[in-house]
Amino acid sequence: MAELEIPRLYYGEIFSRLLVILIFLTLFGCSSAQPQEAPAYIRFTANATEFPVEDYYDYIIVGGGTAGCPLAATLSQNYKVLLLERGGVPYGIPNLMTQEGFLATILEIDTFDSPAQAFTSEEGVPNTRGRVLGGSSVVNAGFYSRADQEFYAKSGLSWDLRMVNQSYEWVENAIVFRPDLRSWQSSVRDGLLEAGVSPYNDFSLEHVLGTKIGGSTFDSSGRRHSAADLLNYGTASNIKVAVHANVERIILATSSPADSSKLSAIGVVYRDTRGHYHHAMVRGQGEVILSAGAIGSPQLLLLSGIGSRPYLSSWGIPVSHHSPYVGQFLYDNPRNGISIVPPTPLEHSLIQVVGITESGAYLEAASNVIPFAALTHPAFARSPSSPLYLTVATIMEKISGPVSSGSLRLASTDVRLNPSIRFNYFSDPKDLDLCIVGMRKIGDILRTRSMEDFKFTWAGGRDFRFLGPALPTDQSDDTLMGEFCRRTVSTIWHYHGGCVVGKVVDTDLRVIGVNALRIIDGSILTVSPGTNPQATLLMLGRYMGLKLLQERTR
Repeated sequence: MAELEIPRLYYGEIFSRLLVILIFLTLFGCSSAQPQEAPAYIRFTANATEFPVEDYYDYIIVGGGTAGCPLAATLSQNYKVLLLERGGVPYGIPNLMTQEGFLATILEIDTFDSPAQAFTSEEGVPNTRGRVLGGSSVVNAGFYSRADQEFYAKSGLSWDLRMVNQSYEWVENAIVFRPDLRSWQSSVRDGLLEAGVSPYNDFSLEHVLGTKIGGSTFDSSGRRHSAADLLNYGTASNIKVAVHANVERIILATSSPADSSKLSAIGVVYRDTRGHYHHAMVRGQGEVILSAGAIGSPQLLLLSGIGSRPYLSSWGIPVSHHSPYVGQFLYDNPRNGISIVPPTPLEHSLIQVVGITESGAYLEAASNVIPFAALTHPAFARSPSSPLYLTVATIMEKISGPVSSGSLRLASTDVRLNPSIRFNYFSDPKDLDLCIVGMRKIGDILRTRSMEDFKFTWAGGRDFRFLGPALPTDQSDDTLMGEFCRRTVSTIWHYHGGCVVGKVVDTDLRVIGVNALRIIDGSILTVSPGTNPQATLLMLGRYMGLKLLQERTR
């Protein structure tokens, strides 16, 4: 067995960030996607520098991401809405809008302007968060699958399932497509079925046991669609979108001079790229809504004085409201897997097929075409006829859950900088047990006939050429498999929590103890919705927008 010992070479971490420029230059502009017409939302989108120093709105939404965009579009049906996004507009950036540009985007050298903001957890696991209109839906792998049915019972919310389905359908009609499978995705599908991950459900947007083809936010030409596209359905006369707007704090005031215990959100302070401050204020029955994600929302609460009193005091932040669980119960779904170099070139493919097992392991795959020059390992120098490009094919598993949780702490009072984050991967043994089961299933897949064509012929027989660690030879040994899980743990970018229901927000997603302030994003979740959260967060934005419209008409 040939193994190239390069640690954590899975999907988004295959190369060093030092090689990003080379990857970016190689991949830039190589997509077959057709030129895109300017989206309708451009008409009501402007740089924050163009906004007034003070203005009034019915709803101020902080974060133009996966949930924030559909939320803003829906509320603009009847109300004046301001959507504040710290990043720029994705339109006109080819790398963002193509499948081929995925790796270059998430590995781009980080600046305050890059659409993907890198961060590394305290465990040393690299991660990325979206910093662009559309949020992480603009920098992700595009996979779309609805939540499992158990999610609705475990989420702590009371759902109107009819409205849930209507909200999913609204999103799907706008930005979701059936992907066309090519060689690697088709072979993984067949391997899953051979390995007993059945039945075969063909194409389905539902969460169903077995093997299926999921939806994609990339269309047949390879062009990305995202949450930002849902802004096209907003009422242009009622909505304004400010980009490059860094919200620094929520403005809080007592509702009544006679009762200082009744705290309300009355607006936000944001700063533009020139360093100028702006005040966006709510009017009437208006609200401030945080949709800044599992990192941005708890960070902004803390910077606004909403959090643990002793902790805020240690930072010298005036305490507005004692809420001890802000930043707690933060989760990330651990990802593990194997990567191989196939003997013949493969196409570029992001996640399209998923195997959903009864044990709670979800199996997915990707293939990435990378510049050969980026891989400097001496093993590649043996063949003078090496191609200019190399394919790395990956099979990965994500566990449902997880049970293990971590926390978020401030690293700076500058909102532009990442907080300190710890996910505590595998601190609960149940998560490690699920990883072991999932990795054994990957071993089963590698032994199927469907994987034979991806092996090399060596003097001693046929086997895979692994890029990074191979699975232990004895996959029945729990200790060895557990060590493999811990040693190779990575992220699948599905972090959630930090402002969870019942601790920080109530079942209507209002911040407990503060009027006119809600949180509508993945930070409220204690459980991950099925194989991928994108669909559910898009639905959540639309769903809560409809619920708020209903509330105001009662």
